[in-house]
Amino acid sequence: MNPAIHAGSSAAHQAAKQKQQEEEEMTPYNDKELDNDWEFKIMRSSTGAFSKREKIDQVVSEEAASGWVMVEKFDDNRIRFKRPAAAKRNDFNLPQHINPYRTSFGMSDAGLAFTIMGAIALAGGLIFLLVTLLS
Repeated sequence: MNPAIHAGSSAAHQAAKQKQQEEEEMTPYNDKELDNDWEFKIMRSSTGAFSKREKIDQVVSEEAASGWVMVEKFDDNRIRFKRPAAAKRNDFNLPQHINPYRTSFGMSDAGLAFTIMGAIALAGGLIFLLVTLLS
């Protein structure tokens, strides 16, 4: 494996591990929440969509269809939701396009990575073309 790719992959893995640990520390659940049988999830945005109020309103509205309520916004990339565990009994009544357990909003991490790699490849191709034409 290319050392640069391996280093990048290792750094990404370490960052994901650190983010998971941070989320576990940021999301302590008290006994009352757990005794009342709540489900929790964290919605993620790879592009920082939650910096815009209209995107927060959009995701809160979409998640409300399956009973999720916003608990807190961690940052521009993460929002925590909760719903009563009993709400999952109604999941089969939801329209097929609604996934009550989705955790990603907008472009996925992989989609963002491919977009960036595509832009880099396109820029490299254009530079090569310009150098070739000017030579």
